[in-house]
Amino acid sequence: MKLAVGFVVYNEASAKYLAYFLPSLEAALSFLAPDDYRVYVFDNSSPDNKVNRLALEAYNSGFDQPSKPRQSAEYLTVGRNLGFGAAYNILIDSALAAGAEYFLVINPDTILEPTAIKELITALDQEGNLASAAPKIRRWDFVGRTKTNDIDSCGLVLRPGLKFLDLGQGLADSGQYDQAAILGPSGAAGLFRLNTLAKIAERRGPAENKKIQYFDERFFMYKEDCDLAYRLFLAGYESRLVPTAVIYHDRTAVSSGKGIWNALSDRRQKSRLVRSWSFLGQHLIFVKHWKKQNITGRLKIMVNLVLMFIFSLILERFLLKQYFRLWRLSGLD
Repeated sequence: MKLAVGFVVYNEASAKYLAYFLPSLEAALSFLAPDDYRVYVFDNSSPDNKVNRLALEAYNSGFDQPSKPRQSAEYLTVGRNLGFGAAYNILIDSALAAGAEYFLVINPDTILEPTAIKELITALDQEGNLASAAPKIRRWDFVGRTKTNDIDSCGLVLRPGLKFLDLGQGLADSGQYDQAAILGPSGAAGLFRLNTLAKIAERRGPAENKKIQYFDERFFMYKEDCDLAYRLFLAGYESRLVPTAVIYHDRTAVSSGKGIWNALSDRRQKSRLVRSWSFLGQHLIFVKHWKKQNITGRLKIMVNLVLMFIFSLILERFLLKQYFRLWRLSGLD
């Protein structure tokens, strides 16, 4: 089997997008024969919230129409929110068990251009050294139902001190990053070679029952894509931006420009929970990859740690509790 597609849904946060996302996914998969792909969805919703399941059942109801053959979406859930990484690990295990060659990570708050998946697969088919391929992601103004020309992500890049950025985010797309080197795809959308993910998977948990994890499940949400991209890079694998593979993403908080006041304004658009997950995830990256950095990199990390502590102490004290959680999680190797 050529391809497995996996996406994660959660309560109303994802349900509102499915009427737009699912038809665009179906169109982007139409170049493949039904037996050449599978679609998996993991529902992180609570048991009493059936809105995503009902939408997927409606989507699946016509999958066997002779005039329009396609694969139904396989629905998985455990009745609680496992987080992004843990849910995706279950989907990746399902894809490996089905014998898929490639795995597409895709958020349901996106819409795909019809050739996006084909372009990504072509890149991996033609370049055997690639572990992953990143689409060009532009911003989707969901409220205005408008595809914009503003960049959401041209892939992840790494700056000194283990700072990861979405390349070009917030800038108008003029093709300026089409040939840029990247570390890996954003967690919003990316195509991975499954045998490579299996090679760099980590084993984590009690000694007698260690669990294989492709995404590090200590990152409940946010920064797990940065960790995965960096691990692939450290293992010697490459990634490439495929600028002809275009996907649109409705990001909750969009960068409003440069400068400290704009940065603070952008943060205020995000919930405390989102800021807490991101804060914890960045610290997990510091702890996890500290030993791999040179002296200059370690000095920059130390400066960042001090600045982040001062910032949280003065402006966002609710983040301080994440240090206790970090202490607990850093011991779960």
